[in-house]
Amino acid sequence: MTPPRDIEASAPVATARKSVSYSWEQNLSTSPNTFQSPPPSSSWVAHLAQRDAPKLLKPFNTQDIKILLLENVNETGRDILTQQGYQVESFKSSLPEDELIKKIREVHVIGIRSKTKLSKKVLQAAKNLLVVGCFCIGTNQVDLDYAATHGIAVFNSPFANSRSVAELVIAEIITLARQLGDRSNEMHRGTWNKVSTKCWEIRGKTLGIVGYGHIGSQLSVLAEAMGMNVIYYDVVTLMALGTARQVGSLEELLDQADFVTLHVPDLPETRGLISTTQLDLMKTGSYLINASRGSVVDIPALVQAMRSGKIAGAALDVYPNEPAGNGDYFNNSLNHWAEDLRSVNNIILTPHIGGSTEEAQRAIGVEVAEALIRYINQGITVGSVNLPEAQLRSLTLDEPNHARVIYVHRNVPGVLRKVNEIFGDHNVDKQISDSRGDVAYLMADISNVQLQHIKEIIGGLESLSSCIRTRVLY
Repeated sequence: MTPPRDIEASAPVATARKSVSYSWEQNLSTSPNTFQSPPPSSSWVAHLAQRDAPKLLKPFNTQDIKILLLENVNETGRDILTQQGYQVESFKSSLPEDELIKKIREVHVIGIRSKTKLSKKVLQAAKNLLVVGCFCIGTNQVDLDYAATHGIAVFNSPFANSRSVAELVIAEIITLARQLGDRSNEMHRGTWNKVSTKCWEIRGKTLGIVGYGHIGSQLSVLAEAMGMNVIYYDVVTLMALGTARQVGSLEELLDQADFVTLHVPDLPETRGLISTTQLDLMKTGSYLINASRGSVVDIPALVQAMRSGKIAGAALDVYPNEPAGNGDYFNNSLNHWAEDLRSVNNIILTPHIGGSTEEAQRAIGVEVAEALIRYINQGITVGSVNLPEAQLRSLTLDEPNHARVIYVHRNVPGVLRKVNEIFGDHNVDKQISDSRGDVAYLMADISNVQLQHIKEIIGGLESLSSCIRTRVLY
């Protein structure tokens, strides 16, 4: 059957709304869908099963859903989206801004990872865009405020690669403690240099975790299993796992830890979190690991601290400026300190691969693709990072003349009254509304709906001054 389609009546806040032309008499799309209704049965049990089965919502007069996937999104996610009957186009890398602007104009969905920047300029060109899928943890590459105020939902994958990042950090702790990177490089150059000076076991050492979220807490368990003592600092009070202990300040953690690892988001308060002052507070001969965001560490200050002997080793997986694709780009033209950083001993430099495992990428593909499908097909925003989270139970096959109306609007007084006046000739079976800042999200399932009624409902909702975007699924 046909996957659900959107009726887009987008209206940027405080600006003229987008105009959408409708062809009210044209046939609905007949693109394939992997779901099929169960065959009819005369048995009572089968009748109940069919009655309670989810109803596949259909679009009301819109084009087939077009999806653009960039940066080599895992094939598991691509397959899930393709099986829905959507038109999916994918690229192995990100696109230059001018090319991205051309591509994004006609698509309803875009899937990206960390390299693609969806700025206000890019999103302004996205006339049909409904939703963004970030196939990664971070969403700072998207202008979330602009997206929200134009009715564009954004989803990410906050959990799927936690284990992969935690395992990488454990590997880096051992590698730094034993100077394995330097020994390996020497052997590749033909030099045999068997030493034990300043090489340590990690058992009994103290690991300081800055940010005790999904990754930090998993890392805590792994490190404790390796015999490490774990302390952590977070801006909120969190329950410790195992025998880990929360400390009251970043300064206290830096003073006690032999290894410091960072797992914080890119926020104004975390940019430059570790600079000269913080490095001076760390133990002489301690180690620093950053697998969070490139803006968190002042890298020239780190280089200076390592050359002075204050910091014995470091591992960096993220950088302030990262290339858009693979190649010989990690040089001073990208970051002015790159060559200085590469010249330091006992430093591990990896190209943002914390979540780059087969397991993590498959899990991310599934998690984000399924969130996109729920939003496209049912209007469910659970898991969105920029719109209010709303969910209604699915319509069933026993509800044949129902429609689901989705109304994204400015959060101002009186909207619900006006919306329900527009629904006045129809029974509202269920309705939910929630707000997030200046944007509100309303879902309503209404009964006794015919095609001619949908046109009237859309027209009425579009005429409201609060309207950002209207969609109807039926």
